[in-house]
Amino acid sequence: MTSKNATDSHKRPVNLKVREDVRVLIDRAAKAHGKTRSDFMIDAARRAAEDALLEQTLVQVDPDSYKHYLAVLDQPPGGEGFERLMNAPKPWQP
Repeated sequence: MTSKNATDSHKRPVNLKVREDVRVLIDRAAKAHGKTRSDFMIDAARRAAEDALLEQTLVQVDPDSYKHYLAVLDQPPGGEGFERLMNAPKPWQP
């Protein structure tokens, strides 16, 4: 098991310059999530990096699987669960 000190020793600083209004916005969001500015920014940057890499992921399937996938997408939604969802009260409506 790795101790916290061993993990911390592998951290490297990243310096950023941001406008004051952006820093204030980040600080407000970090506080709302109970995080430090650094932790909030690291989490946000990590998620953005993961998303950017996932967008570049190529998924290949055989032609029959792809045809089936397209056929499923072309079918209109339905069923009891869908009806219940569509008839549920909307939080933004009185």
